[in-house]
Amino acid sequence: MAMEKRASDKGKKASRKLRSGDLTLDLDQRAVVKKGISKHLTFKESALLEILMRNNGEVLPRKRLMKEVWDTDYLGDTRTLDVHVCMLRRKIEDNPGKPQYIRTVRGVGYRFEAPKRKSRRKG
Repeated sequence: MAMEKRASDKGKKASRKLRSGDLTLDLDQRAVVKKGISKHLTFKESALLEILMRNNGEVLPRKRLMKEVWDTDYLGDTRTLDVHVCMLRRKIEDNPGKPQYIRTVRGVGYRFEAPKRKSRRKG
C-alpha cells in the first residue's frame, strides 16, 4: 500500500490518497477508485476502508474497528459494522458474495487484503 500526497498547483492543499492493488482511496474526496471508476463513500465507509487499507493483511478485531470508526466500545446487539462492510463490498468487490478485498475472520473481525496480481508466464 502506498500513501500519496499531490498538490497540482502552488498554494493548493495536497490530496491524500491510499493505494493498494487496483484500489485508490481518495481521503479528501471520500471516494474509492477501481479500474477507473470512482464511487463516493460515506464518512464512516471512508474511515473504515482507510483503517483496513492502512493495516493491509492484518486481522482487525471488531472491537478495534468499532472504537476507531464509531468511537464506542459497545459490541452488543449491533450490526452496524457488518452493514458498513457489506456496503463497502458492494462498492469495491467484483463479487461481493465472494470478497477478495475485505475478508471476514469469523469470531474475530475483518482483514483487508489486496488480491495478488496473476503473474504472466513468458514462453
